[in-house]
Amino acid sequence: MRIKNIAFAIAFMVISLHVSAQSSGRWSAEKAKQWYAQHPWINGANFIPSTAINQLEMWQAGTFDPKTIDRELGWAEGLGFNTMRVYLHSLAYKQDPKGFKDRMGQYLTIANKHGIKTIFVFFDDCWNKMGFIGKQPAPQSGIHNSGWVQDPGDPASKDPANFPELEKYVKDVMTHFAKDKRVLLWDLYNEPGNSGKLDTSLPLLTKVFEWARAANTDQPISAGLWRWDFEKLNAVQIANSDVITYHNYEAPEWHKRVLQLLKTHDRPLICTEYMARTKNSTFANTMPMLKDQKIGAINWGLVAGKTNTIYAWDTPIKDGGQPTDWFHDIFWPDGRIYRTAETDLIKKLNNK
Repeated sequence: MRIKNIAFAIAFMVISLHVSAQSSGRWSAEKAKQWYAQHPWINGANFIPSTAINQLEMWQAGTFDPKTIDRELGWAEGLGFNTMRVYLHSLAYKQDPKGFKDRMGQYLTIANKHGIKTIFVFFDDCWNKMGFIGKQPAPQSGIHNSGWVQDPGDPASKDPANFPELEKYVKDVMTHFAKDKRVLLWDLYNEPGNSGKLDTSLPLLTKVFEWARAANTDQPISAGLWRWDFEKLNAVQIANSDVITYHNYEAPEWHKRVLQLLKTHDRPLICTEYMARTKNSTFANTMPMLKDQKIGAINWGLVAGKTNTIYAWDTPIKDGGQPTDWFHDIFWPDGRIYRTAETDLIKKLNNK
């Protein structure tokens, strides 16, 4: 969920490599453009209800919270947001496959009521190495994403013995929702190689594209670029994504250079993570640029809550006090707006 400042010259070299590695079944550029043209400007947030510390607390039966989801997506609707990016977790599926899919369907019904489509995320290399089924930990005071867990975890993601079970999960979920118009896109792997995993994530990344392609969904598939010096991982992501997604928490002058590079692939672009106020990635300097360039804009965070994403990645506040500037998020848990100038801008961009 973070991006390092890497020389743009390296970025150009890296992302241009090995596009010939494209898998069979990848959408043509023309098909991807036709799909993109069918949708209004895609914009919204990464979403987890304020009552959940991580993906498991969101999706497990005992803590699934449709009331809070409904309320908070209503606030998103009020801004004109039309898309939420939402993380799944394989352990919640393993515990209860049918119930898990039922809860996904319930979430989609709520989101659809608010005019919101969903990007679902499968695997994730960020934050704590091991997740566990059952009651999740309480937040650690003032620490960003203290309870967020990788999926399938470390070392689980590196062991091919786990792949058959993960294949069943991905194929079952994607097949179940393969023609569901409430699902906008499948984001197969968040930030592969993060948390020091590097190229050890390559086998699972490669496999999840194969499994997803076999599900033959109506929706496109992608895995977002985030580290411009991860040559092998970037090559697989670019070569197999129908629509190019990426993360960027940099200042707009650097973000714009990334856009200039990614546009050379002649496919629709969606920025699936941006907006870190203390990194000079803000709504004011980035969201209008993305709209002007006809690029999807999905910021990190909607409602301040148990994930503690109002605190910066590397700047904990041990007493849990308010940071001078919130790192992410838009609303307080009671619905109050953090900065009305930001929400006024978002509504203006969405003609609200």
